[in-house]
Amino acid sequence: MGEPVAVGACIALVVPFLGNTLGAALVFLMRRGMSERFTKALLGFAAGVMVAASVWSLIAPALEAAEGGPVPSWLPVAVGFLAGMFLLLAIDHFTPHLHVGADEPEGPASTLKKPTMMLAALAIHNLPEGMAVGVVLAGFLAGDPTITLASVAALSIGIAIQNVPEGAIVSLPLTSNGMSRPKAFLAGTLCGAVEPVGAALMVAITGLVTPLLPYVLAFAAGAMMYVVTEELIPQTQQGRHTNIGTIGVAFGFVLMMVLDVALG
Repeated sequence: MGEPVAVGACIALVVPFLGNTLGAALVFLMRRGMSERFTKALLGFAAGVMVAASVWSLIAPALEAAEGGPVPSWLPVAVGFLAGMFLLLAIDHFTPHLHVGADEPEGPASTLKKPTMMLAALAIHNLPEGMAVGVVLAGFLAGDPTITLASVAALSIGIAIQNVPEGAIVSLPLTSNGMSRPKAFLAGTLCGAVEPVGAALMVAITGLVTPLLPYVLAFAAGAMMYVVTEELIPQTQQGRHTNIGTIGVAFGFVLMMVLDVALG
C-alpha cells in the first residue's frame, strides 16, 4: 500500500501545480496577450471542467460514502455543499481582489495595487481546486472503496489541464499592468502553490475525522461551484462573443467527465 499512497500524494500535490506553472510560462511566448474570444473560450473551458469535477469527482462519491450512515445520504452532501459555497462567499467578501478584465476591485477598500489584487483573486480561485484534489486524495488514503488511485489521477489531470489557461489568463494581464515578464511568471507560479496547501489541509482534516468524508467532498464541490458561478461564467457572458464561452463550458465538461469515467 505504501507505493500507491506515495504515487497518489505525488499526483495530487504536484500535477495541478505543474499545470498552473506551465500556463504562467506562456507569458514568455504570448507577448501580444490573448484575444477576447480566446480568453472567453479558456474561461468557459475552465468552468466546464470545474462543474464536471464537482459532480462526477466529488458529489457522486460523497453520496456513495454517506450511504448506510445514521442520516439520509443527501443530508451530509447538502450541508457540505452549502458550507463550501458560504465559506468562499465570506473569503470573497472580506478579501480585496480584482478579477481579470474588471475595472473595479471587490471586497473591502484597500490601498493594494492592481497586480496584487489580481493575484489575490487567483488565490481565491485556486484554493477550492486544491481542496477538491486533497479531499479525493484523503478518501483514497482512508481506503474508501468508491475512490481509487485512478480517481485521484483523473481529477488531478483535469484540474491541471484547466490550470494551464488559468495561469496564462492571470500572468499575461500582470505584464500589461507594469510587471516584468519574469516577475509575472513567478507571481502566477506562486499563486498556484495555494492548491497544494488547500490539498494538504483537506487531507489533514479528513484524516482526523474519517466520517467527515462525505461532508468534505461536498464542501469542496460547493467551493468550486461558487468560483464557477461568481467568477468564470459571468466573465464569459460580458460583452461580445458570449457563445464562445458557452462552447468552452461544453468542451471542458465533456473532457472532465470522460477523464473521470474512463480513469476513475
